[in-house]
Amino acid sequence: MPDQKKLYLLDAMALIYRAFYALNKNPRITSQGLNTSAILGFANALYDIIKNEKPSHIGVAFDTHAPTVRHIDFVQYKAHRQETPEDLLKSIPYIMQLIEAFGIPVLFSDGYEADDVIGTLAKKAEENGFITYMVTPDKDFGQLVSEKTLIYKPGRMGERAEIMGIAEVCNKFGVKRTAQVIDMLGLWGDASDNIPGIPGVGEVTARKLLEEFDNVDNLIANADQIKNPKLKEKVITYADQAIVSRNLATIILDVPIEFNEENLKLGKPDKEALKKLLDELEFKAFAKRVFTDISLTESPDAYISPRSSVPDLFSVLDEIPMDEMKLPEYQEEKLHATITTTTHQYILVDSFEKQNALKDKLLLQKSICFDTETTGLDSNNSELVGISFCYKAGEAYYIPIPETYSEALEIVNIFKPVFENETIEKIGQNIKFDIAILKWYDVEVKGKLFDTMIAHYLLQPDLRHNMDFLAETYLNYSPVSIETLIGKKGKNQSNMRDVELEIIKEYAAEDADITFQLKQLFEPMLTEFNVVTLFHDVEIPLIPVLAAMEAEGVKVDVNVLNNYSAELLTEIQQTEKDIFELSGTTFNIASPKQLGEVLFEHLKIIDNPKHTKTKQYSTGEDVLQKLLNKHPVIQKILDFRSLSKLKSTYVDSLPTMFNPRTGRIHTSYNQAVAATGRLSSNNPNLQNIPIRTEKGREIRKAFVPRNEDYVILSADYSQVELRIIASLSEDENMIDAFIHNLDIHTATAANVYGVKLEDVTPDMRRNAKTVNFGIIYGISAFGLSERLSIPRKEAAEIITQYFLKYPKVKEYMDKSIANAKQYGFVETILGRRRYIRDINSSNFTLRGFAERNAINAPIQGSSADMIKVAMIRIYNELNRLHLKTKMIMQVHDELIFDVHKNEIEIVKPIIYNEMKNAMLLKVPVEIEMNTGDNWLAAH
Repeated sequence: MPDQKKLYLLDAMALIYRAFYALNKNPRITSQGLNTSAILGFANALYDIIKNEKPSHIGVAFDTHAPTVRHIDFVQYKAHRQETPEDLLKSIPYIMQLIEAFGIPVLFSDGYEADDVIGTLAKKAEENGFITYMVTPDKDFGQLVSEKTLIYKPGRMGERAEIMGIAEVCNKFGVKRTAQVIDMLGLWGDASDNIPGIPGVGEVTARKLLEEFDNVDNLIANADQIKNPKLKEKVITYADQAIVSRNLATIILDVPIEFNEENLKLGKPDKEALKKLLDELEFKAFAKRVFTDISLTESPDAYISPRSSVPDLFSVLDEIPMDEMKLPEYQEEKLHATITTTTHQYILVDSFEKQNALKDKLLLQKSICFDTETTGLDSNNSELVGISFCYKAGEAYYIPIPETYSEALEIVNIFKPVFENETIEKIGQNIKFDIAILKWYDVEVKGKLFDTMIAHYLLQPDLRHNMDFLAETYLNYSPVSIETLIGKKGKNQSNMRDVELEIIKEYAAEDADITFQLKQLFEPMLTEFNVVTLFHDVEIPLIPVLAAMEAEGVKVDVNVLNNYSAELLTEIQQTEKDIFELSGTTFNIASPKQLGEVLFEHLKIIDNPKHTKTKQYSTGEDVLQKLLNKHPVIQKILDFRSLSKLKSTYVDSLPTMFNPRTGRIHTSYNQAVAATGRLSSNNPNLQNIPIRTEKGREIRKAFVPRNEDYVILSADYSQVELRIIASLSEDENMIDAFIHNLDIHTATAANVYGVKLEDVTPDMRRNAKTVNFGIIYGISAFGLSERLSIPRKEAAEIITQYFLKYPKVKEYMDKSIANAKQYGFVETILGRRRYIRDINSSNFTLRGFAERNAINAPIQGSSADMIKVAMIRIYNELNRLHLKTKMIMQVHDELIFDVHKNEIEIVKPIIYNEMKNAMLLKVPVEIEMNTGDNWLAAH
């Protein structure tokens, strides 16, 4: 009996859209700035079908730009659909090339949609003895399903593909036969295509109506029999609309397209064209997979033979007998090998003899990767569960650590000579965490460091940097998920101590192995991307600095916070009373719904208030700010919100963050979060502690020295971003103002308004200050007028005058945008790159945002680099002199120290000089430095 002929017809745009949005939050971007998310997602879906389903025939159907018969009959058809994202549009020509390189026909017919092309060919294929699989996530195709025509819905996120036959479609829609899907859509409508249906009739109602009346025509003819009077009225009123909707939802089956069995046969790929395309798209893992499959087959009718496989990231192909190789399962977004489909050797090291033997092996290596397993994610409040080592791909070792501290210390001490050996390079993924954990076991990690997370952060700052993402993206490998070991976050989550030894051994060793391999990939890329100096001279030396700061922590006076909390509560209660009195009613001020009703229905503050998507009144801060002069209650509401947030978010939460081991607060600094290069922090987020208002600044009073022998010292860069823009632009007027130590905002006001320095008014200075800082962010006349509450014409004139007086600032801005357009990225003074994806976009809004980033990124990034260099130098000097003084916090452009009183005069010049000389600018760098018995007093 001949093999069954199988035709796979792919709904191109449906699959492309799905792939694009599946990866939209973390898009895949090439080194040239091309978003390849949709291309890769489609490529994987297409190739999975070729390899796993082995179709005898295949085709990919596209829509065309020509108007379809549906648009002619119903002009609103798909009218409300958003404009296709530009990145997606750019992907389509590449996808066309990919399809053609695989030897697959592209199918289309002007005036018809891909659905119609697929429907027509599917029914013709039935007549020619084919089983047809319509590859699509679109529910409309349910109407075509028959014994020989099925829906093939590609799997997502590791799930298997779903094949829907008659039973599955009928069950999904709740109908008796698949043809009723058309009637269902006629009643229910389809919001995605702007098919109206009957208003108020949803899926459940449509199902009940079809159960009783079978189809739309019969329903309309017998509408008087509908028992629900409101529903009866709707069906009668919208009968014509239901028929139009049904017609719009009906897939056309007589498209003028030829069914050519020979043309639809799966052909051989054009290897040369495919290689060229995949190289351009930087699909290294995908190319490896495809070309390995092609090279392992001799059969002209299939891409792979049953016994062939893809070499994984551990194995060498010729070392493994062909019949022992297993093919990894690939899916649309999880297209990777796993621990169960790869050859590896992960060894449990669970005796002193084995541990000492491993130590001796490690001491002979030039470079080792290590990873710690712990009971939690807070390095200052967790215990070691185990340590894994790797120095050769595919081979790793796991050492379990006992729960008792003395026993744990005994094992850790065996490997202390390895960690503290300065000639052995230490590799890790977020190695700062491992360094911090080992500090609690009296181990100081020494020697050259390589952090794969930091490396990738410099290579692709806007992407994710977690190990799972890196392994999947660069090694085509899906690691074991930690959630499979300890469960999802929540009260029922266990910790690594509870995991079986054999399981945790595999998981932990895998982490070290993957990280070791990522290092081999990233190291040459750092040179290729010209960030190797930034990596080795700034980011890596910063790791021990941050680890030390985190371990040190900061003392917070809980009594100060408790007293301030009580004070805020009194103010909140009084503000609440004022609001009730001014509004003439009581209500829940924290409820946007109730607040909106009071403001816009009870008080009628304005006639046409804005509404949210959920039809509630908009009461966001931006809305209320614009209404300040409409009623005195508005200011009180803003005060109430500000005070409430201050109390709950900071004053009341800080005491809950004390570390039980130390009694101090230990924030965690993040090197690889902000794409600009700035550090961020969490638990608590020190960067967000309010400083703009007097009430917010009061929180700083609670941050105090460790004891009476110490004081807090704050050292803050003065207007560092403006100094950097003066240096980058080389504008003589701006440089002159800084050289002569003029107040830059007063000097700017004098230049812009054409007056003497002594004649500058406070309003002039305020306006100039807004322009000075706004220029950094590419402020527009509209933006300036909004901030200053002045007419747009006046704002435009201020900006015009600004650029006349500081022409080279404008030249710098234009040059930054031009460089971004030419190269796809901009750089800081030290070479930190920021990729500007939408710089050449035809979308005005996206392009405008990209241009502002192109101007701002080198300034913000240079500022970030500058304080990092200063931190490294200060930390090293304090250590060299064995001083008691410690650097305890970094917040924006400010460093905070716990200074021993006997060392004040020693450390002040160290801090000042290292901050001043961290980066040589063309203008003087100034540092404001003060001491006090709390952070506020020192600032």
